[in-house]
Amino acid sequence: MKGFPDLPPLWLVLFLVLNWAIAAYVPGFPVGSFTNALSWGLILIGLALIGWAAFWFWRRKTTIEPHHAPGTLIVEGPFRLSRNPIYLAMVIILLGAVFGRGQPICLFLMPIFVTVLKMRFVIPEEEALVARFGAEAEAYIKATRRWL
Repeated sequence: MKGFPDLPPLWLVLFLVLNWAIAAYVPGFPVGSFTNALSWGLILIGLALIGWAAFWFWRRKTTIEPHHAPGTLIVEGPFRLSRNPIYLAMVIILLGAVFGRGQPICLFLMPIFVTVLKMRFVIPEEEALVARFGAEAEAYIKATRRWL
């Protein structure tokens, strides 16, 4: 699909739709109040983490868009804990959605989504950081976990 924007939120939406579709047609477990609260809690944690990371992109005046050259190496805020807090947040949101639909079979979507993010975005972004910031980026990558 030439010209289609290759953006992580669109991949998240695709996986959320797959989760919904599978859960709609494959019988699962009833979602109780605990599972519902867990689901919404994970989704809210994911959204908060995205907001926290986006704040640091804004504060450091660099692009948040993948496939663009980084202007700054961000190592503060959530980037102290994870090299990819926004992608981690998207995984948390998808996990929340899987719990919220009550269909454990949809857990198979999790490693596939992580692999898509890793191959299409994480690895190329890490390579771009090293190309742009050299030893500073290498030290950051060595000292900070990719996910958590």
